Amino acid sequence: MSDTTGQNASKRRIRWIGAVIVVGGAVAGGVIGALARDGDDRPAAIVVAAVDRGAVTLDVATTGTIEPATTRSLTFTVAGTVEAVQVRPGNRVVKGQKLAVLDDTEAIDDLNDARTGLAEAENRLAAARTVAVRATASATTCARPGRTAEPAEVPTVQVGGAQAPAVEGRAATPCPTRGYPDTGSDQVLTAQQQVNRAARAVEAAQKALDATTITAPIAGTVVAVEGEVGDRVRSGSTFISLADTYAMQVRAAFPEADAGALTAGQTATISLADSDDVYGAEVVQVDPVGTSDGTLVRFGVLLAFADSPADLLVGQSAQVMVRTGEVADVLRVPSTAVHDVSGGSGTVLVRAADRPEERVVTVGLRGDRYTEITGGLEQGDQVVRSW
Repeated sequence: MSDTTGQNASKRRIRWIGAVIVVGGAVAGGVIGALARDGDDRPAAIVVAAVDRGAVTLDVATTGTIEPATTRSLTFTVAGTVEAVQVRPGNRVVKGQKLAVLDDTEAIDDLNDARTGLAEAENRLAAARTVAVRATASATTCARPGRTAEPAEVPTVQVGGAQAPAVEGRAATPCPTRGYPDTGSDQVLTAQQQVNRAARAVEAAQKALDATTITAPIAGTVVAVEGEVGDRVRSGSTFISLADTYAMQVRAAFPEADAGALTAGQTATISLADSDDVYGAEVVQVDPVGTSDGTLVRFGVLLAFADSPADLLVGQSAQVMVRTGEVADVLRVPSTAVHDVSGGSGTVLVRAADRPEERVVTVGLRGDRYTEITGGLEQGDQVVRSW
């Protein structure tokens, strides 16, 4: 091929590429022009949303952890040796179920002794009342002219295999005074006080016997057992930890930027890890003091399930979303259409007859998807979604 022929081929390729560029530019220009004009062949903004009426909501979200609403620390209120442990961590129990027992031999002996003492005190009280009734009757008889009292019979009780006077006293002889004989002390009162002390001793012994057994005060799940059979335990030391897993809650931590909008009673939703189910919930507590990790301050929040799902696991992770603001049936636009929001006002780009027009509007609640418009727009106005 000659140089002249090669140069001609190169010129033809250049002319062909130029033609392609020109045609492509013309097509692109046509597309752009079409997008920039409406049906009346006038310039128009690219409208993507119209002002309408509806709800505006604002939510804040974080992660949390499932925990029991109530945890009880169960103790033996007496010291002793563990005789039986009938549960282990993870067991579900019902209210009143027996969980652990101490050796109760000594406690049973103490209760029997106390009951014997009470029976003896009641016998002495009965005898004292009999003497008092007879003495009063004799004194009343003596009070009549020309009468003398009959000797009073002193009742006895069995003590140590022998009969002994139930109370100190003396037979009524010719009465020196009218009315109840002056014996120097009230034997009935003394005997009644002894009965009262003996009854309290029985009550204390019964409580000590009952304290040798731990029973479940609520239905729940055993989360810890602090001993085993044969251990010597002290009075008041925690032996079993029981969680009310039938009323679970979620503990979460929100950054301070979100926590300021949180308050008890707000509605929320909870979704569990590896599950698409969403459960209703309510904020029940917001910690008044935050904690810092050196970078961010967070505030603890407790949320209660509206209807706790079954088989929740203590320590299970959950996604939490709390609704902090909501208005219904208001003028709204997509939040991405509102810019430069400050002091209750912002700027939107509104479609006009000839070209888009910036307009200052007043805003209310700025939600996750929509922003409430309280002035500057009418229903049906068209705005640019993002600019």
